[in-house]
Formats: sequence, C-alpha cells, structure tokens
Amino acid sequence: MPAARRRQTQIMLTCGAAGAPLFVITFLIEGTARSGYNAERHTVSTLSLGAGGWIQIVNFVLTGILMTLFAAGLRRVLHPGPGSAWGPALVTAYGAGLVLAGVFVTDPDPEPGQIIHHTWHGIVHDLASLPVFLGLSVACLVIARRFLWCRRAGWAAYSLLTAVAIPALFVATGAASPNVTGLIQRITIVTGWAWITILSIALLARPAIIAQRASSRKAHPGPAAPARTTNPANCEGPA
Repeated sequence: MPAARRRQTQIMLTCGAAGAPLFVITFLIEGTARSGYNAERHTVSTLSLGAGGWIQIVNFVLTGILMTLFAAGLRRVLHPGPGSAWGPALVTAYGAGLVLAGVFVTDPDPEPGQIIHHTWHGIVHDLASLPVFLGLSVACLVIARRFLWCRRAGWAAYSLLTAVAIPALFVATGAASPNVTGLIQRITIVTGWAWITILSIALLARPAIIAQRASSRKAHPGPAAPARTTNPANCEGPA
C-alpha cells in the first residue's frame, strides 16, 4: 500500500478510536452537569433537549461522521476477504443512525403515570436507534466471522459476545423499570462503543490481525523447513 494511502487509512481508523470515547465522555459530563437530569433514569438522547441540548446534538452528529470515516478505513483493511463489504456497510449504517439521532431530536422521557405524546421527529429519532444498535450488533457478528477466518479465536469470541450483549441490553432497556432505564442504556452504549474503540486501536497497531488469513503450522520431524518468503495469506504474530 502506498505511503499516502496508508496514512489516510490510519487517519480513518483513528476516527473510530477517538470518536467512540468522545461520545461517551461527552454524555457522561453532560449528564453530571445538567441540572435536574438523572443519569440512572433519563436516556442519553434526552440530553438533546433544553437550552444546552445542542451539545448532545453535536455529539451525535460528530460521532456519526467519525464512525462513517472509520467504516471507510475498515473497508480498506478488510479488503479482500469475508466481511469486507458487509462489515463496513453495517458500521456506516451505525454512523448514519447516530447522525439521524442528532438531527431528529427525541421526545422527553415520560414521568411516572404520564401519557406519552410522540412527535414526528421523536419517532424518527427512535427509528434511528435500529441501525445504531442493530447495525452495530450485526457488524460484530460479521467481524467475528472474519476473525474466525483469520484464526483469531480470542477476537472472534469478544466480537461474538458483544454482538449478543448489545441487543440483549437494548431489550432490557425498554423492559426495565423507568428508574434504571438510563443506567442500562449507558451500559449498552459503553459495551458497543468499547468494541469499536478496542478494534480501532488494535487495527492501528497491527492491521494484519484481521487483514489476512493466518497459515496453519504443523510440526514436522527432522530439520526445520526453510522459511516461506512469499505467502500473502500469512498473518503477523500468533493466532
């Protein structure tokens, strides 16, 4: 890969490494500083409401843009091989959903016993959560398959666990008591966003963990066989 293209790819991957933590840190600070806001009860999206709501709106949109750039870098790293199309496409859907969630502001969380009144932009905001959480979950499955192909069992297991945890926690957020809705949603977000961060950092350090298939090594008696100098399908380091 030419040096300029490699540098561009590294910048794109850095967007994932920086964007996910930035999103979490921003809503944690906002949730603490916002008067009358209860982080255990209120969802992250309700930080978009009120006088200081523009901060969370920008947080949604900026993170979504950074995730789409990360998806472009991921496409370069994965190509060619399993998941090189669907993996980045699903991460792009995740980023696009975040942008939509910022542009179309949510409705206020209902108080106990209060009738919920949905607005059109609140409905669009809720629908945007599907590509965010479902898209990220399926992306984890696709990348888990890619890691299995590359014989990275640990990475495959981590990606698979994340893929299962995200929808389970998402459902729990809606089914739980309103007193802990915000808390469970935050756990869901941190679980998924942490996977993006860790994967981005790992790919920046060593793209070959996912870029190529590791060759199987079998023990042979007698003198060691000469090193194979031309094997483009060889991953770096141990599987």
